[in-house]
Amino acid sequence: MNSNDCIFCKIVSGDIPSQRVYEDADTIAFLDIRPVNVGHTLVIPKAHFANMLETPAEVLHALTDVSKKIAPGILKAVGSDAMNWSTNNGRAAGQLVFHMHFHLIPRFPADGHKMWQGSDEHQDFAALAKKIREELGS
Repeated sequence: MNSNDCIFCKIVSGDIPSQRVYEDADTIAFLDIRPVNVGHTLVIPKAHFANMLETPAEVLHALTDVSKKIAPGILKAVGSDAMNWSTNNGRAAGQLVFHMHFHLIPRFPADGHKMWQGSDEHQDFAALAKKIREELGS
């Protein structure tokens, strides 16, 4: 996707309005318009990167710092003490907007949102770990 077609780039430029909760020179945090729970906030770099793998480490560090900075305020504002902090990387993982972003989603004891299920299927963990290390060059 071209950054000119990116909805988040249009939010950065002000062409599309958003409810911003934080902004600095490189980062914006704003309320998700289709929230999982009240207070669901997106943290994005102002520069366009399609996903986590394409985003430079220093930009990811800045997003992490901003997320940590604003999370307590989000939780206090919505009366929660728990949060999911995540990113969807690629279409199969549920990424819908191809501009790097973190989701900060306040959680509540009876909110009805379940976490993913683990598998009881037998796996050869040693072989898989070896294969990953080989791909990493170690």
